[in-house]
Amino acid sequence: MRPPRLMKVFVTRRIPPEGRAALARAADCEVEEWDSDEPIPSQELERGVTGAHGLLCLLSDRVDKRLLEAAGANLKVISTLSVGVDHLALDEIKKRGIRVGYTPDVLTDATAELAVSLLLTTCRRLPEAIEEVKNGGWTSWKPMWMCGYGLSQSTVGIVGLGRIGQAVAQRLKPFGVQRFLYAGRQPRPQEAAALQAEFVSIPQLAAESDFVIVACSLTPATKGLCNKEFFQQMKTTAVFVNISRGDVVNQDDLYQALASGQIAAAGLDVTTPEPLPTDHPLLTLKNCGINPQGKKEWETNINSILGAGEQSSVFLLQSELVALRPCCLAVIGASLSSLTFSLRVFCGPLLLCRRLAVHRCVVLSLGFQFCSIDLWTCFCTSTMLF
Repeated sequence: MRPPRLMKVFVTRRIPPEGRAALARAADCEVEEWDSDEPIPSQELERGVTGAHGLLCLLSDRVDKRLLEAAGANLKVISTLSVGVDHLALDEIKKRGIRVGYTPDVLTDATAELAVSLLLTTCRRLPEAIEEVKNGGWTSWKPMWMCGYGLSQSTVGIVGLGRIGQAVAQRLKPFGVQRFLYAGRQPRPQEAAALQAEFVSIPQLAAESDFVIVACSLTPATKGLCNKEFFQQMKTTAVFVNISRGDVVNQDDLYQALASGQIAAAGLDVTTPEPLPTDHPLLTLKNCGINPQGKKEWETNINSILGAGEQSSVFLLQSELVALRPCCLAVIGASLSSLTFSLRVFCGPLLLCRRLAVHRCVVLSLGFQFCSIDLWTCFCTSTMLF
């Protein structure tokens, strides 16, 4: 007879086949998944999380006091497939002693690449040009037709020189950018030195940049940061790109700036709300490109990511998951006779959309001694907030 499962994990969205296959093999973990690519309704989320020991959620899932009360005392770990955590009621979560895992590093490269793609697409007016080809607007070569803006010898301003901001700047350097400016809560001299970036105020960054890239976190201080005053300070030839959060930008003010020619163009990877309604004014503008938020990759270099962190230490303590920085894994089930483990990743949600790989880990599984073996594992790089 199959032993009873010790823990329940609720997953709020359909996950890739690799993740489903790994979770399905769990010996001591009952996994329930919202089998849809669309966001789970709040009532279904409350039902699914009731009695769960773990919750794997997305940025679109609001984890507030009401949901935590519905979950009950069993809930020990929340893992979010996101860099941002503004959808989590952290104070309420912390009061209940619930551990929180998020993925601050694993999407850095993918997000930076998307930011550069969005910037190039916008400044070179590619969507407009493609549409002209389709509708017959392309008749012959015209010296002044569909001219865009180049990065060579330009000034790029980055709002928020964190991991993603730095990665964007590194990718833009080979394009011949002459000057990097950055703004934020405080100077970051060590990070800025490698980029030869200059710390300036928000008004100075807006006024002097040919390209403005917003990569900051959403906080009370940054909400609505890019507003009418901000856009009025920008050059009329400047291009604006937002890859942070939709609420950092006042979209009504952005629309007016674009429609009036106050700024040249904008590329948005995030909006408020998401998805943006099809009748939204921003969608009527030729000089505004909007990308559905998403920075996912099917492949990544697992060894480089895992090797950058500390050695993963994993514990299964009866029905409670306890994880150590920087990675959080839950090992469910072991077979020493075949030296194969069924490894379950819970607090590293990004692993669920990555492929299996062999790694060496030191594992402590309930009832067994420490052993170092090669594991077939879904990797994770989730960092614990608390």
